[in-house]
Amino acid sequence: MDDGVTLLNLILLAIAVGVFLKLRSVLGRRTGHEPPPYDPYSSDKGTFDPAKGDDKVVTLPKRQRETAPARDRVIDAARDPFASSGPAPYRWRGVAEEGSALAAKLDALATADRHFDANEFLSGARAAYEMIVTGFAAGNREMLKPLLSEDVYKSFEGAIAGREAKGLTVDQSFIGIGTAKIADANLSGTRMRVTVSFKSELTSCTKNGDGVVVEGDPVTVREVTDVWTFERDARSRDPNWLLVATGAAAA
Repeated sequence: MDDGVTLLNLILLAIAVGVFLKLRSVLGRRTGHEPPPYDPYSSDKGTFDPAKGDDKVVTLPKRQRETAPARDRVIDAARDPFASSGPAPYRWRGVAEEGSALAAKLDALATADRHFDANEFLSGARAAYEMIVTGFAAGNREMLKPLLSEDVYKSFEGAIAGREAKGLTVDQSFIGIGTAKIADANLSGTRMRVTVSFKSELTSCTKNGDGVVVEGDPVTVREVTDVWTFERDARSRDPNWLLVATGAAAA
């Protein structure tokens, strides 16, 4: 019985020795150069030291330094539509030639009023022109008064009153504005003035009380060139411009 127990113990010991030798061959021996145990409170936590063989730390891409060459900081405008691809566009393009006297005058207006925009001004001037032309033909004082300076309104109202006194009426059909271009601009103190040349098409005639045409032609389309000057005070909160001078010439 004892011999059986001893033989069993020898077999188990041999198996244990075999397992130990197998594990040793797989795991290897300590050489004294192994990295120290992980210390979660270490001051250099998360750093990577090649000498320690810590190959579990993944190095993230570094942000580009501001001192990098300019060519490395260029943004592809095709991928970023908001990237600056060069100097700001010329502000008076399509209104005044770059470097011209008119451009310099427009710059002066923009200095006096930083909200001044030539294209927006022209859009408003076109609308005002049509309202004034049609309002004058119809004798509509209410429409004209807020668009004209005091002197110009007196002149227009006098012409309207003269027609009415004679029993005359104007039959007009406003077709449209062909072109509207800024011809001049001036700044006097805070008074901003812009002169616009309009080319428009219309039919117009004057009739007496019996409806007989006494002047003009109700059928023939005429092209008219008007040169009007608008003004506003750069200090005013009112953004509207007033017509302060008129001139006209048949095209």
